[in-house]
Amino acid sequence: MKNEMKSDTATFAGGCFWCTEAVFLELKGVEKVVSGYIGGKTINPTYKEICQGDTGHAEAVQITFNPEVISFGELLELFFATHDPTTLNRQGNDVGTQYRSEVFYHNEEQRKMTADFIAFLTEENVFEKPIVTKLSPASTFFEAEEYHQNYYNQNQTQGYCSFVITPKINKVREYFKDKLKN
Repeated sequence: MKNEMKSDTATFAGGCFWCTEAVFLELKGVEKVVSGYIGGKTINPTYKEICQGDTGHAEAVQITFNPEVISFGELLELFFATHDPTTLNRQGNDVGTQYRSEVFYHNEEQRKMTADFIAFLTEENVFEKPIVTKLSPASTFFEAEEYHQNYYNQNQTQGYCSFVITPKINKVREYFKDKLKN
């Protein structure tokens, strides 16, 4: 009989999905990370439509993970450590509603854990400004075009990757050593 692995899903929007995807691919227990679009009104949106900001979607990643290896709480910790949850509709030079900070929960437990974590970060004054991360029920997730998948690993020498994503990867490698695949 084949050994069945447990898996769960987490969906995060934290700015450019190239950045978000790259950091989560580093982690033990993360089986798959898909870049895509969620939270909008258009069916099967394209990257061009998303970039115009008219569809209401966020660039996001959908993470399939083994909760026996890495918990949803640990994924939340990494999510908040690798983007700025205090900027509304913006991450660095990426500006627009598609770059918002949002957690799309898949069940009541994820909703509660996220709300409690945001409350903890706020109470502990981890960030100097208020957290603006939205918390929403997961809706239909549309997979982004193929060239967006595993973008960083295929384009590390590209300018955006070198100057924006590589520092995030280095931060993950420094502060989350015990969670890394290799």
